[in-house]
Amino acid sequence: MTEQETGTAADTGAEAGTETETGTETGAGTGTGTAAPAGDRLAQFEEERGRLWAIAYRIMGTVADADDAVQEAWLRWQALPGGQLVDSPRGYLTTVVSRICYDLLGSARARRETYVGPWLPEPLLNGTGGPLPLGGAVPGGPGGPEDRVTLDESVGMALLTVMERLTPAERTSFILHDVFAVPFPEIAEAVGRTPDSVRQLASRARKRVRAEAPRRTVDRAEHRRTVEAFLSAVMGGDFEALLAVLDPEVVWRTDGGGKVSAARRPILGREKVARYVHGLVTRGARQVGLRVALAEVNDATGLVFVDPAGEQSGVFAFTVHDGRITEVDAVVNPEKLGHLDLGRL
Repeated sequence: MTEQETGTAADTGAEAGTETETGTETGAGTGTGTAAPAGDRLAQFEEERGRLWAIAYRIMGTVADADDAVQEAWLRWQALPGGQLVDSPRGYLTTVVSRICYDLLGSARARRETYVGPWLPEPLLNGTGGPLPLGGAVPGGPGGPEDRVTLDESVGMALLTVMERLTPAERTSFILHDVFAVPFPEIAEAVGRTPDSVRQLASRARKRVRAEAPRRTVDRAEHRRTVEAFLSAVMGGDFEALLAVLDPEVVWRTDGGGKVSAARRPILGREKVARYVHGLVTRGARQVGLRVALAEVNDATGLVFVDPAGEQSGVFAFTVHDGRITEVDAVVNPEKLGHLDLGRL
């Protein structure tokens, strides 16, 4: 990926603005003149809502925080002075929601440091709880398709987990520039740095993501076949088949948040993971009516299990490479599943 910023549609916008004492933003394509009528302003915001949510979710990793950030952006947008004209609503709103998330992420990281067990992002599902809101990047972004982090990769559980290791400034800069093609001057306003500093932050984050991101297949059909083979082996009690579908160095992480029974440390290695899964299946067999189904988890085939009694449900996301599972991220913390309509499965 080139370190040189490439021109994008976003580059045509004016410089992003600074926050005033009232909490509203100036600049970011704003000017003097007649503001858009209230109805037009609402329509302009709704046109950008999906993209704003997509940015917020990738920065925060939680649905509630993304919802809150978008709502706060709307309140600031709505509160703009009546005579203030916004030349580039997209640029302005991107700066606003990014700054909100950047501020939220600092306090969120402090809370996550005391979290019980592994902290995983909140999962999104296609087909339940509403459509997966992916948003969209600006066309013609930096680098070619082989160099950029694409939208589906950036929303994957594995990559979101890697991005948890970045600083708030690195994560915000990386997501805005590499995923959504926001130019460095606008990112600089969002994180309170200079454009050159933001360029360095994005570069450092990019190198770390490249180094730490797990190996994964880009073949969606291969990914699905591997997850199906895992499910077949588990449901059929075929221990050898289960071993065959797991990578020798597979990592299993479970996020229970101290709310339910869950492994508080990652489980490493094929044999240990297989035995752990066998124990899960044995306990699950005692739950009457337990349902297990394939589902699209953060835009890749995963698994959902639902306990009708409400004792414990969960969402499993998989990373697959060369026909074997290399990582499993299991979210069983009920507080991270409340936004999903699992009863429909």
